[in-house]
Amino acid sequence: MSLFTHVEAAPGDPILGLTEQFLADPRPNKVNLGVGIYVDEQGKVPLLECVREVETRLARSPAPRSYLPIDGLPAYNRATGKLLFGDDSPLLAAGRVVTAQTIGGSGALRVAADLLRQIFGAQARIAISNPSWGNHHVIFRSAGFELLEYRYYDPASKGIDEAGLLADLEVLQPGTVVLLHGCCHNPTGVDLDANQWHRVVAVLKERRLLPFIDLAYQGFDRGTARDALAVRLLGEAGVENFVVANSYSKSFSLYGERVGALSFVGADRDEAARLLTRIKATIRANYSSPATHGALLVSGVLESDDLRARWEEELGHMRGRIHAMRAALVEKLAARGAPQYGFFVRQAGMFSYSGLTKAQVDRLREEYAIYALTSGRICIAALNEANLDYVADAIAAVSR
Repeated sequence: MSLFTHVEAAPGDPILGLTEQFLADPRPNKVNLGVGIYVDEQGKVPLLECVREVETRLARSPAPRSYLPIDGLPAYNRATGKLLFGDDSPLLAAGRVVTAQTIGGSGALRVAADLLRQIFGAQARIAISNPSWGNHHVIFRSAGFELLEYRYYDPASKGIDEAGLLADLEVLQPGTVVLLHGCCHNPTGVDLDANQWHRVVAVLKERRLLPFIDLAYQGFDRGTARDALAVRLLGEAGVENFVVANSYSKSFSLYGERVGALSFVGADRDEAARLLTRIKATIRANYSSPATHGALLVSGVLESDDLRARWEEELGHMRGRIHAMRAALVEKLAARGAPQYGFFVRQAGMFSYSGLTKAQVDRLREEYAIYALTSGRICIAALNEANLDYVADAIAAVSR
């Protein structure tokens, strides 16, 4: 008898499973609104010109590929710190920030989860927004955390349940980790505005909670600096400790390179240095060290004034296309007798909580070959001039 006879199959991933259904669908007019990546007007993952330029330069001067340090490429970590905290950040100047390259944003979350579980032991608790990206729960549950939720999305207003959010934060025990989406909230697309961030940061500081900012979409709403508002406000407010996980998958269109980073903020330079040793020990026990190529591409762009400017321009084009698709979808739905979707333009990033019910999502799939998550989350970036009218027709039809 096999030693694995008793092993049960794990439940399938709902997003990947939806993509498998989409790919198997033979209908020529099918549209995948469940996809979790940015695609261009032709429905393709773009190759940014600034990335192509760095890759060309690397190809001209091939170098040996030894192991990177445990915490990754120094230039990559240095550039990441500046992008997140600002070139003139007092936290960086004081040596209070330590950054380690990780295997994607998910790798950053997992390394942090494992380390924080070691630090807090059996008292490790994390509060996650309701709703949130599903993998947040999976990662921290697997690391041994007690999972809590705080109110976030208000279905009635299609906005933030600010009163509920603040009330839930105010009753958390000191030391509780609070996971916050820095911008472009996944799955809702509903973000805190500046005033709301100020109020949230004040509660986090007063209650001695540990803020953990997940910044997977920096630059996809208002620009790289403005989308890092939460990180900057925590520093300005004098919050002693916080954590940031970030990803370059979307902003550099480097999904397969798995380029992320984890940053911890210590109370002083000495504490930060001690935290870095613990980050490195946690990485060493997991994947030992990160990969080289993606880090060279990102640092090559960010450390060049010219390429950095070109990246900001290309990122602006991606951001602008998403905003344009939101506005166009609202206009076309209104013209088809469905004006209730005007809130799409108030949301940010690639995703939208559309308000579509499971029954309506089922109809979209069965009758129109349009695939969306059962929660009603749709990917705005999957829209383009070729499919926009068809999608608007279908959503309007199932909304009657």
